[in-house]
Amino acid sequence: METRPTMSRRVIALLCCLYPGSQLHAWASPPPFETCTDYHCDILKPVTLRPDEWREIRGLFSAIQSAVEERQQIRAAIARFEQLVGEQTDNWRDLPENGGEGSESGQLDCIAESRNTTTYLRLMARDNLLKWHRVEERRRRNPWLFNIHWTATIMDIRSRQQYAVDSWFFANGQAPVIQPIEAWLSGQDFRLK
Repeated sequence: METRPTMSRRVIALLCCLYPGSQLHAWASPPPFETCTDYHCDILKPVTLRPDEWREIRGLFSAIQSAVEERQQIRAAIARFEQLVGEQTDNWRDLPENGGEGSESGQLDCIAESRNTTTYLRLMARDNLLKWHRVEERRRRNPWLFNIHWTATIMDIRSRQQYAVDSWFFANGQAPVIQPIEAWLSGQDFRLK
């Protein structure tokens, strides 16, 4: 005898029809992705994370209760991404800011840093790890004619506050700065807080 589908099965079926590419379960690991490995992001290198490495990233988001907590875990996840990617590229050598002025292998500038951070944020979002924020486009500031600087950005879904996620200030594998975009755009030094 055939039974009628339960309400939850009908909802899942409807979601699959409406969003055929959507994921209803967590990734074992993300698909291979490309990261910048030099100044200006002229050279991209494919990277693959193992399932145990992705579980480590996912674990950072298992008990988030607020947007503030999620931003803290985003900082930890970006730092860990940089460490894992650095093991597969020369980026483990990346110094704070523009140390080495691009002459060292693996040294990144703000263009490359912001692109890599945006890639990592998008991977987290695609696997539904971000509940309180959405990934936005990169932003640029230029308070002086030749002082252009780029950052990745996220937006708090509830408050609509946009935040800079800037990993350029520190060496590879250290947690990035997350600050309101208005402060970042004005060039306010986060280190004074």
